[in-house]
Amino acid sequence: MPEVNHKNSYRVIGIMSGTSLDGVDIAYCEFNASGDKWFYKIIEAETIPYNQTWLVRLKELHKQPAFLFPKTDAFYGKYLGQLINTFIAKHKIQVDFIASHGHTIFHQPDKGFTAQIGSGASIYAETGIPTINDFRVVDVALGGQGAPLVPIGDELLFNQFEGCLNLGGFSNISFKKDNQRIAFDISPCNIIMNPVANLLGFEFDDEGRIASEGKVNEMLLEHLNSLSFYKQLPPKSLGIEWVHEHFWSTVKQFEIQPKDLLATLNKHIAHQIIQVIKSNNLKTVLTTGGGSFNNTLVNEINAQTRDTLVIPDKHLVNYKEALIFGFLGVLRLRNTNNSLMSITGASKNSIGGAVWGTS
Repeated sequence: MPEVNHKNSYRVIGIMSGTSLDGVDIAYCEFNASGDKWFYKIIEAETIPYNQTWLVRLKELHKQPAFLFPKTDAFYGKYLGQLINTFIAKHKIQVDFIASHGHTIFHQPDKGFTAQIGSGASIYAETGIPTINDFRVVDVALGGQGAPLVPIGDELLFNQFEGCLNLGGFSNISFKKDNQRIAFDISPCNIIMNPVANLLGFEFDDEGRIASEGKVNEMLLEHLNSLSFYKQLPPKSLGIEWVHEHFWSTVKQFEIQPKDLLATLNKHIAHQIIQVIKSNNLKTVLTTGGGSFNNTLVNEINAQTRDTLVIPDKHLVNYKEALIFGFLGVLRLRNTNNSLMSITGASKNSIGGAVWGTS
């Protein structure tokens, strides 16, 4: 790889797969440094939906025999590499390097581990382009949550907003407090709403229309809002394991129609986000992720926070996380911290990411 550490301009492919399994987000981005300021541009971007085979593999891998984990890790990395090759050929672009989040299968930082599949070696072998992946494991090894990692991008690219909210598989937020950037997961989001929409034959609840027709189950809402995670102080993060063990086990205690469940889940997610916004007196919150298109959820939050949420253009809504993982790769190559102890609770700041293909 060329000596990129001293460059002030980078053209990067950031690649992201969220827990809600919407597909693989690929964003070709340019980053430019001017003094201590960074500027970005998303040049090309698209989302490739998963086919049924990959949906089943990714959903079920955490329950499969151990030997299937490294096998899927390698094959998923090869698959990502093929998607990137097609993307590069389609858009006729030149790329300095690839930065891949991978797909999270296990996330239990309190037990000292996290795992995102999508072998960086396989991506490099398939594309021939230097690749950075495995961004979370160093932070977890240092006693941190390994998540969220996007907030350092919020700090350096989007600091004109008082807070940055992501409505993806999980809702998470970052903001400045006592002159330090802090961030944490707030609640599950699309990872709980999409499966309920699936029961009605939809991939997701488009614009929150189904939820808007449902009736909130107040007793279930009270039980969900009483889950112990919401009383924990940051740093804190959520994983699919928590959703199965604590969230769905609570929901299953109630007999409730899907549209009423969606109404209740929207109310629950909105309530948790509203508490965070109000308690930290945030006035402008950049809001991205698929949940930003859920008008029922967004309107519920804005109605109680005086229009705090700021929804940007569709490109940034859809690809902010892929953009920032590209930026985390830039920081990695510049030997600059890309994971902050103030956010994750680690014993120190760190430079995360395994680099493949440097020769």
